[in-house]
Amino acid sequence: MKTLNIIFGLALLFAITNANANAVEGLISVKSPLSAKATMDKFENLAKQKGLNIFARIDHAAGAKKVEQQLRPTEVLIFGNPKGGTPLMQCAQTIGIDLPLKALVWEDAQSQVWLSYNDPTYIAERHNVPNCLVATKLSKVLAALADKTVGP
Repeated sequence: MKTLNIIFGLALLFAITNANANAVEGLISVKSPLSAKATMDKFENLAKQKGLNIFARIDHAAGAKKVEQQLRPTEVLIFGNPKGGTPLMQCAQTIGIDLPLKALVWEDAQSQVWLSYNDPTYIAERHNVPNCLVATKLSKVLAALADKTVGP
């Protein structure tokens, strides 16, 4: 029985390690049931409804096509609002290098669409201000926006 518990424990540890092997530190990725275009369209519309400024929408797959390369659907939306960004930079002005915020919609090799974004609390930690309260607030706003985008 003890050997069985050890084997089970090692198998669980292996599964957890492999599940996180493709994870990128500070990047939150959620599965979308929609196409890549529909996911980005919905995210962009919801961001606008929240009062966020849309600075740019970049279609990397279209760029790849221009140089006769192929890339699965991959789009980036650059967005933000000084009401959230300014207090974040007041915690550490170097956070400005990570702003405005970005959302990435991409399709993996199995045709699964993902919505990814940098977690503001990770950004705050990266700039040595882990107690920046606005980062936690922005994390909740982005999580809600992502959930609403990929939800029913």
